[in-house]
Amino acid sequence: MEKYSGKKICSGVAIGKIKFYVKEENQVIRKKIINLEDEISRYETAKNKAIEELGKLYQKAVKEVGEVNAQIFDIHSMMLEDDDYNESVYNLIRTQSVNAEYAVAITGDNFAQIFGNMEDEYFKARSIDVKDISERVISILNGVATNTKISDEAVIIVAEDLAPSETVQMDKEKLLAFVTRLGSANSHTAILARMMTIPAIVDMDIKEEWDGQTAIVDGYSGTLIISPDEDTLDKYVRIQQEDIEKRTLLETLKGKEDITLSGQKINLYANIGNSTDLASVLQNDASGIGLFRSEFLFLEKDDFPTEEEQFKVYKQVVETLAGKKVIIRTLDIGADKQAAYFKLDKEENPAMGYRAIRICLTRPEIFKTQLRAIYRASAYGTVSIMYPMIISIKEVHKIKIIVEEVKAELDKDKIPYGAVEQGIMIETPAAAIISDILAKEVDFFSIGTNDLTQYTLAIDRQNAKLDDFYDSHHEAVLRLIQLVIDNAHNAGIWAGICGELGADLTLTQRFLEMGMDEISVSPGCILPIRKIIREIE
Repeated sequence: MEKYSGKKICSGVAIGKIKFYVKEENQVIRKKIINLEDEISRYETAKNKAIEELGKLYQKAVKEVGEVNAQIFDIHSMMLEDDDYNESVYNLIRTQSVNAEYAVAITGDNFAQIFGNMEDEYFKARSIDVKDISERVISILNGVATNTKISDEAVIIVAEDLAPSETVQMDKEKLLAFVTRLGSANSHTAILARMMTIPAIVDMDIKEEWDGQTAIVDGYSGTLIISPDEDTLDKYVRIQQEDIEKRTLLETLKGKEDITLSGQKINLYANIGNSTDLASVLQNDASGIGLFRSEFLFLEKDDFPTEEEQFKVYKQVVETLAGKKVIIRTLDIGADKQAAYFKLDKEENPAMGYRAIRICLTRPEIFKTQLRAIYRASAYGTVSIMYPMIISIKEVHKIKIIVEEVKAELDKDKIPYGAVEQGIMIETPAAAIISDILAKEVDFFSIGTNDLTQYTLAIDRQNAKLDDFYDSHHEAVLRLIQLVIDNAHNAGIWAGICGELGADLTLTQRFLEMGMDEISVSPGCILPIRKIIREIE
């Protein structure tokens, strides 16, 4: 029996045989091409097919890990549309008269090397992304399927590294756990593992000789045990059984109130990224939807969705929830969520650029269409609207004017609608600091802790070099959250949380002590949080 340690990513225990995963490299042969423009057209066709595949991967990831964590596939699509990348491919074909496969391979290697040589850890990580997208295009050009098959039986995957696309494409039924030599706690693949609740360890020295051996992955401690003895095996089988029993026990909480022993009640809602998530919302007994990410309607299309198309989706969600609250976030696109038909300019710092409410307020025709669809759906249930990336009272005033215009149009057309709460997301330090002023203008706050933490700490959480500095429990973040709640209550409105921090079980009691009125998390987190709430004095 041998034990190895790495960095734990996702808790849980997996027992099974190891499958050493080595990604098959596409064989690329340099060929001389006569008709260069036909070869460029061939590349364009393969590139567009790759973008289409990435779109499907995005949708699969949204269902399994949520919209935020699926965004990596939008980034991959953006990289395939990058002018510098494409110009390199075109130039190689035209100047060297080579085939598209060879041009893509050379371009991918060159760009990966450029990123790999950078000091910044975030850009170093992009080296893997460039290789991933290049391999996808080459596979299509070669006529090779890009789906990732693991094994005919459920196995523990051990690999040098796993690209996000490989992780999502793997059949979850065949994936017990994974262990990689590379990777960081905040890498895209690590985040996907946590959202898929797959035990995972990264940053471990691995050996090909492990292939086929029985092993235990202890996701609680970050330990891999090769060829465990009987006592060790029995111990971990018991731990697995205890985990199953805990989950079974949680099932008994369905239908129970989200209320503490002292009588404090909190609304426990679900975050969803697509109407297809409704089954999970019902299965996990959420009291409502605290975040419906509406941008999937825009990201999965080649043109702007019509009012009728949006209305049908919103109406389906509202009717399915049968009177429970549905909070719809208006279009949050831009930054790493791109749709080509929006024709957004390339930006140096897109995370702080032209995105979300800034697009809606400067392109009111898009905004009004969405608001009309949401208001029409409100006639069929309980609907609230919240607006993302707010930083000023001026923006709220502009939103109100547009909302009144939409209501006036619906009244004129004699189209019914219900009473709709108006809220804003607090995800910037600016909004948190002036939340006393903002609270007088809206019906509720929803705190988006992912961006609030990132902007407050000035740390990119994708940068592995900063893992030791990134602290989601930083007192500055928690103080801002408390400030927002206090200012909300002073103005007589409610405050909730819809960011990843809401699912942190170690903070549930503190959030209740702060006076949080609502917590909205991925559906799978509902029952574990309910258990804690019901045990708090």
